[in-house]
Amino acid sequence: MLDLEKIRAETPGIVLGTAGAYLHNAGAALMPQAALDAQKNHLDLEARIGGYAAATREAQRLDAVYASVARLINAAPDEIALVENATVAWQMAFYGLALTFKPGDRILTAQAEYAANYVALLQIAKRSGAVIEVVPNDATGQIDVAALERMIDSRVKLIAITWVPTNGGLANPAAAVGGVARAHNIPYLLDGCQAVGQMVVDVVQLGCDMFSATGRKFLRGPRGSGFLYVRRALLRNLEPPMIDHFAAPWVARDAYELRADARRFESWENNYAARAGLGAAVDYALSLGLPQIEARCRSLSARLRQGLGLVPGITVRDLGASPTAIVSFTHERFPAREIVTGALAAGITIGASDPDSTRLDAEARALPVLVRASPHYYNSEDEIDRLIGYIAGLKA
Repeated sequence: MLDLEKIRAETPGIVLGTAGAYLHNAGAALMPQAALDAQKNHLDLEARIGGYAAATREAQRLDAVYASVARLINAAPDEIALVENATVAWQMAFYGLALTFKPGDRILTAQAEYAANYVALLQIAKRSGAVIEVVPNDATGQIDVAALERMIDSRVKLIAITWVPTNGGLANPAAAVGGVARAHNIPYLLDGCQAVGQMVVDVVQLGCDMFSATGRKFLRGPRGSGFLYVRRALLRNLEPPMIDHFAAPWVARDAYELRADARRFESWENNYAARAGLGAAVDYALSLGLPQIEARCRSLSARLRQGLGLVPGITVRDLGASPTAIVSFTHERFPAREIVTGALAAGITIGASDPDSTRLDAEARALPVLVRASPHYYNSEDEIDRLIGYIAGLKA
């Protein structure tokens, strides 16, 4: 069982009382003291002795971040690249594959796909002549795995889905999708941006070839940090869309040689302070236990959904057989942004999700801007109830 009192005492935003009831973890979570200290200490070291010397002095600790991330997702350190954010991670994998796409090749994706990913699909479809096809949902609102299976043929060159979309509380059946991909030997790119840190992640069990994630959300790391996993068997055949002399050393006047590990997706210059913070955040989550974290996240979000469902005028907009710690809802009289602004004035931090962030899903369900509340394991039941009480007290 998680020691909530200790966890909250190790969270500066809670200790200082500056964050209020902070329920916006799908945007950017509150860092634990350990992650903050790691980042600040490295910056202080850079200020004292310079960036190069600091990186050299802390090389062992910084290199250990690869092993920490690998442990987090059940991978090997050489399958991990540390990058600026989840979008860069996803793009490095996708555009590396896209170099091989030809007219008529098919890309299968989900209805709740995130905007940043989908516009990249559109760009490559325009450039290459590849075709984007959306797998329909099942009755629960998650991707229909049986329909996916029926759509498979020799022209399918990629399955790319978001595991936990930005709105709707949904957790797509990522492992079942991985089973289809593996059975047909199709590359599988999984966006795990909002799954990492709130759920158990095992890339072997998921069956994905590539997995992208950020540090700033449920993982509680700093902004400007993220990582990419590439399965070793695919790694050797995947050329990054862009390289420098770190990713591919210049071995002769007319030749370069790609690194053998996933660091071929990195560049030489890095934000080492953010990397230190990311490593500390990962180690902190691992010390608590991801099964325990996931259980508490699901418990708190279930409490929030149940409470909101009893408030007149509220429609909870979540989908899927097993909703995550992202709770999306609308009020019949108050627009989402007005609710978010009013909640902040009352000391409650939540967010909003625009239709154009998941356009296919929003258009299919005729969704307006949604209120998005995302509790995390460090939240208390009282904070959940504060939000429910605030929503229930709204008066026209």
